[in-house]
Amino acid sequence: MSGGLYRSANAAQGGAAPGRPSDGATFISAEPLNQPAMESTAPPQEQVGEASAATNSAVMAIGSLVSRGTGFLRNLVIGAALGGALVGDAYTTAQILPGMVYEFLLGGVLTSVLIPVLVRRRKVDSDGGQAYAQRLLTLAVLALGAAALLALAFASPLTWLYGGDESAPGYSGLVEKLSYLMLPMIFFTGVSALISAVLNTRGHFAAPMWAPILNNLVVIGAAGLYIAVFGTDTVQPDDMTTGRILLIGGGTLLGVAIQAAGLLPALRKVGFRWKLRFDFRELGLRELGRLGAWMFCYVAVSQIGLIVLFNLLNRAGKENAAGPLIYNNVFLLLMTAHGIIAVSIITALMPRMSAAAADGRYADVAADLARGTRTVTAVLAPIAVCYAVLATPIAFTLFRWGAFDAENATATSVVLLAAALALVPFAVSQLFTFAFYALPDTRTPALINIPVVALRVGVQIMLFAAFSASFAGAGMMIGNAVSYLAAAIASAWLLRPRVGRIGLGEIMRTGGRVLVAALGAAVVGLIVVKLLPGDDTPTRLEAIIQLVIGGAVIGGTYLGLAMALRIGEITEVVGMVRRRLGR
Repeated sequence: MSGGLYRSANAAQGGAAPGRPSDGATFISAEPLNQPAMESTAPPQEQVGEASAATNSAVMAIGSLVSRGTGFLRNLVIGAALGGALVGDAYTTAQILPGMVYEFLLGGVLTSVLIPVLVRRRKVDSDGGQAYAQRLLTLAVLALGAAALLALAFASPLTWLYGGDESAPGYSGLVEKLSYLMLPMIFFTGVSALISAVLNTRGHFAAPMWAPILNNLVVIGAAGLYIAVFGTDTVQPDDMTTGRILLIGGGTLLGVAIQAAGLLPALRKVGFRWKLRFDFRELGLRELGRLGAWMFCYVAVSQIGLIVLFNLLNRAGKENAAGPLIYNNVFLLLMTAHGIIAVSIITALMPRMSAAAADGRYADVAADLARGTRTVTAVLAPIAVCYAVLATPIAFTLFRWGAFDAENATATSVVLLAAALALVPFAVSQLFTFAFYALPDTRTPALINIPVVALRVGVQIMLFAAFSASFAGAGMMIGNAVSYLAAAIASAWLLRPRVGRIGLGEIMRTGGRVLVAALGAAVVGLIVVKLLPGDDTPTRLEAIIQLVIGGAVIGGTYLGLAMALRIGEITEVVGMVRRRLGR
C-alpha cells in the first residue's frame, strides 16, 4: 500500500500517527504505511552491535531519500494512468480502507507501546526477548488475518462510509471492486510493520528502510504496464474492465506483499527465528491494553475526521472538482517539506527533551521546545511562500502527465495555495505533541485531539456547504490549518504547567519578523512570476521557467530580508555555512 496513503490521511486529521514524528508519508506513497518509527524507537547503543549510530543514520537518510523519490514517482505514474477524476479518486478511496483498519488494530499502538516494550524485553529477558517477540508475532498474524477477512466481509459498508453518495454511475461499485483487492493489504502491512519493529530493536535498520522501495517499484511497474496496455485516455468508472481493475488493484496489493517478504531474510540475518507460540498470557495483554488505550482513543477520534474528509472529497470529485487523488497529491508536497525539515528538527530534539524530562530538568525541555518552534517557523516559511506563489507552475510541472490533464493541474494549484497556510501550523503542532511524548504523556495529546478534530470537521463542513464544489479541496486544507493552529495553542497552554514558560514572547517576536520576510518574498515572487511567460495554464516549459526563476527569487528575497531583520535561526545557519566555506 502506499504507505503513505493512510499515514498522511491520519496526519491530515490529527497530526502524525501517535508515537513518532511524521516522516513525510503521503497518501499514494512517498513512504510506506508501515514505515517503522526509526527516528524515535532506535534501540540503546549497546544493542546496535558493531553498527555505529552514524552508519545507521546514513543508511536511514539515504533510504528515506530514495523512498521519497520512488514514492513521488509512484504518485506521478498513478496519476498519469488513472487521471485526477473519478477513477483516480476511486483508487485513492479504496486504498484508505485497509489503512483505516490497520491503524485501528496496530498503527499508533505499535509505535507508542509495542516497540518500547520490545526494546525493554530485548534488554531484560534472558533470551534477548526472542520468545516474547515470537508470541507477539503469532498473535499479530492471527489478528491481522482475521481482520482482513472481516474487512472483506464488510467491504460494501466501508465503501459507503468513505465513498459518499451514489450520484456518479458506477463509482461506488468501482471502489468496492478495488477494495476487495486492497483490503488484504491489512495483513501484509501489519506483518511488515511488526517485522520492522523486531529488526529495529536488534539494531538492523537497512532492510526496514529499503524494503518499502520494493513496494514503490512494483506499483510503478504495474501502473506503467497499465499505461502501456490501456493508454492514458480518461475513462469513467463504468469503463473500468476487470482487466484494468486487476492490474492496478492487484499490482498495489503485490507491492505490499513483496515488501513484507523482502524483510524475512533480514530476520534470519539478525538471528531471529519465527516460531509459532500460543501462550499469549505471557505477553501481558492487560498491561499492553492499558498502555495503548489512549493511543487507540487518539486514532479513533481521528477516524471520524477522516470519514468526513473523504466523504466530502468524494462528493466534490463527483462534481468534476478536486477529489481524493488531487488532495492527496497536494498533501504529498506538504508532508515532503515537513518530513525533510520539521522531522529532522523533531528527531534531533526528542532525545534531548526526553532525557531532560527524565532528569526533571523541565526548563531545558521548555528551552528546546522554544528553540525548535522558532527554527521550524523560520525555515518552513519560505517553502510555504513558494507553495502559495508558485502553486500553478508546481502543479503543471509535477503532475500534468498522461490522463492527469490541465484541468486537474489547475484544480491542484488551488488546493496547494490553501495548503501553504497549513505547513507551519502543522509542523509546530507536531513539535508540541512530541513534547508531551517526551514527558512521557500520551493521554493529553489524545484529549486535545477530540476538540481539534471537532473544530476541523466543523470548519470543513461549513466551507463545503458555503462554497461550490470547486473550492472543496482548498476548504479541506483550510480546515486542517485552523485545527493545527488550535492544536498548537492548546498544547502550549497545557504544557506550561508541566515545563514552565516556553518563551512565548521571543517566539512571537521571531514569528513577526518571519511574517514580514515571508510577505516581502511573496510580493517580489508574484511580480517576477507575472513578468515571466505563461498564463494560468502554462506549457510545461513555461511552468519550469516560472518555477526555477520564481523559486530562486523567493528564496533570495526571504534570505536577504531575514538577514536584515536579524532572524537568529536564519543568521546562525548562514554564519555556519560561511565558516565551513571559509575553512
